[in-house]
Amino acid sequence: MSSNKIREIISVYASCPAACPSRDGGNMNGKKIARTQSFKDFRRFNYIYIDKTEQIYRLIENRWVFISRPRRFGKSLMLDTIGTLFEEGVEPYFRNTWIYDKWTDTRYPVLRLNFLDYTAKYNEFCKLFCRDITGFARKLGVADEIAADDGPAEALFDLMKALVERGVMIVVLIDEYDTQLTASMDNPELYEQFRGTLRDLYGILKGKQCIRFLCVTGVTRLKDVSIFSVGSDIADLSYYSPVSTITGFVREEIRNYYADYLNLAASLIKNIPVSQVEECQREEVLDRLAGEYDGYCFDRFYKKKVFSTWSVNSFFREAIENHSVIFGDYWYDNGGMPTILAKYLETHSIAPEKYSENIDVSMADFWNPSSLLSMRQEVLMCQTGYLTVRSVIPNGNSVRLGVPNREVRRSLEKAMSQAIFHNAEFAGDKNEELFSKASAEEIVGRLNSLMNTISYEDYQKINEKTVQGMLHAFMIGSGQPVRTEVQSASGRSDIVLDYPERRLVLELKYAETEKECGERLTEAVSQIKERRYGDLLPVKREVLQIALVFNGKPGVRQFTHYKAVG
Repeated sequence: MSSNKIREIISVYASCPAACPSRDGGNMNGKKIARTQSFKDFRRFNYIYIDKTEQIYRLIENRWVFISRPRRFGKSLMLDTIGTLFEEGVEPYFRNTWIYDKWTDTRYPVLRLNFLDYTAKYNEFCKLFCRDITGFARKLGVADEIAADDGPAEALFDLMKALVERGVMIVVLIDEYDTQLTASMDNPELYEQFRGTLRDLYGILKGKQCIRFLCVTGVTRLKDVSIFSVGSDIADLSYYSPVSTITGFVREEIRNYYADYLNLAASLIKNIPVSQVEECQREEVLDRLAGEYDGYCFDRFYKKKVFSTWSVNSFFREAIENHSVIFGDYWYDNGGMPTILAKYLETHSIAPEKYSENIDVSMADFWNPSSLLSMRQEVLMCQTGYLTVRSVIPNGNSVRLGVPNREVRRSLEKAMSQAIFHNAEFAGDKNEELFSKASAEEIVGRLNSLMNTISYEDYQKINEKTVQGMLHAFMIGSGQPVRTEVQSASGRSDIVLDYPERRLVLELKYAETEKECGERLTEAVSQIKERRYGDLLPVKREVLQIALVFNGKPGVRQFTHYKAVG
């Protein structure tokens, strides 16, 4: 695999056939990892299905609900499961699930509206939405009463009116409601058009007795769309504890449902037959998976955490299909950077040093963001999956947020590197060649070229932590094997890059005057020597230690002083 991929490969191939029981596209003792969001397909084709029906039962008890989750977190499968339950009942698809002997409701027609299926072109959106309303009305025999040409709100109003007059009850499932809003956030006029239309739609749905159950999902929670004002009877269950694990996996679920895959991964890592894998070795794999993909919290009591479903499934799929164990950035590489965040980063600066620690935001900002266009950066980062809830602050007025896991940390660094260094060369192989073989002078020259790409209008407040965060973001974004604040016997070095033939250590200092630059360089050199930065373990390779000082004076903003120590 090329070096510019942000992946860590460990113990890749097993040496004997016994370590790899099958190569049939994901089959392990009859259970496969699904590539579908259809609940029926999960049951028909014997895919691994982690039973979430108890949480679904608790969700439905609320009747009118909204739930937000980041992309690739199982929202669509959850809605399809609910739709199947209302359309089909428990037979035959819900046999051997928690809900099977507890569900007593009758069957209902289900109106499914997936906003991912619609475009961000307003006129086309209106046509497609009206098409779906008319198609649903046709199934119920009321299509003649729908004025589809008048627009989405009119079509939906006509449908509700016809159902009320006939005493017909339905279920309404709306997936990714904010798709068009996020796609148009750089176009205020278009955004307002979509916002107004959505407001009208939810106003029409409000309080309609013909709706047995309504569920809306999305990435963001926005007051200006009026889901919670016009449709005030919709309960926001995004952090409702009884359903906090309705999407995502908890550790015990992975241990129970993916036991064969855990055995396979352990066998590949240890290079032993599957039959020789011990429980402690499976737990080691789980521990590593937790560090990479766990830590998301959607629980208002801040206790229950979940793994990324997409990342866990991708990890195990890699193990069975390619006989490799790769702790990759699966979520980010397959849609984890949603349009909303990508567009936000086009017009907003992002402080890399901020996200190295926990962040506190007010309860009001977190729970009631008024508009996508004015949402606090930290709240947006949380809603899109780059931060997660840690706890409530003791004063009770703030929520503490933090990065959930290592995959997201790396993904955040990549996102930040692209946002900070707009014109930088990110080709991983070229940078690796430079940092692993070039002289100190050449390396410092590359770093200065890098810092020249930054728009300092966006980053007017520069300090040592900021510079370190920027360089770390770039190293991650370009695929370099970087570590920061690496512990040695006597202290912590700022940045360490480990290549096959070289360990590169960078000790950074910040100054704003010529005199201060000299003083800080002496300080950095002394720290490297006295604290033996880079001497983490005996290594049979070159160790290059560079002390360098960034002159933050406006008009300079370069590494003006440096010295190769080793």
